[in-house]
Amino acid sequence: MLDVKQAAQTASTYFADLYAQQGVSDVRLEEVEITEDGKFWLITLSFPDPDPPPATFTSLMGATGPSRKYKIFKVDAATGDVKSMKIR
Repeated sequence: MLDVKQAAQTASTYFADLYAQQGVSDVRLEEVEITEDGKFWLITLSFPDPDPPPATFTSLMGATGPSRKYKIFKVDAATGDVKSMKIR
């Protein structure tokens, strides 16, 4: 069974492979959670938004700093297979 570090590394590697052509950097581990039945790890990663909203929009919303996008990876705790990747 994968521990939390292995599950996070699996999700990070999967993300890096999928987005290698886009040159995404500054990927951050945001959240980790195991499902109640213990079968899956839910790993949330974030990365800079390649298409951020206009500066006027972010100033109106009170946002500070660059915006980020989030992906949730469902990793099989027994096999390490990534079962899904979703937008959060």
